[in-house]
Formats: sequence, C-alpha cells, structure tokens
Amino acid sequence: MTRAAVLMVAVLMVGMLLIQVAPAVAIGKTHDVKGTVVAVNVEGKTITFKDDSGASVTAPVLDPAAGSLKNVKAGEYVTLTCQDNEKGEHEGITRIQAAPATDSQKKPSR
Repeated sequence: MTRAAVLMVAVLMVGMLLIQVAPAVAIGKTHDVKGTVVAVNVEGKTITFKDDSGASVTAPVLDPAAGSLKNVKAGEYVTLTCQDNEKGEHEGITRIQAAPATDSQKKPSR
C-alpha cells in the first residue's frame, strides 16, 4: 500500500512539472535568418531586411536585441535570431549579429 501511494505521488509530481515546462519550451523556439539590412527604426524597434531569397521583410525587434539595433546600418549582412510563439508564428527578433557575406554579395576588387 505504501509503495503504491509513493508511486502515485511521484507520477503526479512529474505530471505537474511537465505541465509547467511544456509551454516554456514551446515559447522558446527560435530560428536564424540571414539577410541584408534595408532600414532600421531605433525608436520604433523595427528592422527591414532582404532575406537571401530576395523578399523584403519588416520585423519587430524585441528587448534582448534592441540595444544592438542602433549599431546596425543599411547594407550590412546580418544573422537575425527570430523568436516564435507556441504556434510557430514569428514574434520578433531577439538577436542581431554581423554575418560573413556570401559569394554573391562579395564585390570584386579592382
């Protein structure tokens, strides 16, 4: 009887932990996008960039990346870390890093 009660309490505890951890894991999903900066709005906390496919996108910059926004200039090639919500929808940019230019972006030297 005691073993059954201990086992039941352990299963309930694990279940409660999983319920609390699951949403936090889903919210924490990120992905990286590389592209060329087109425009930066520091006050509005947005960045417009052209991704490698040529599509122009304006995205909100979230607080973790807002400080680095003022150091980004149009024409720079960057890697943007995007935060997704639990549905996998894009919420905003959490990190901005300079990225090495691809071969198509390197200009020939004369």
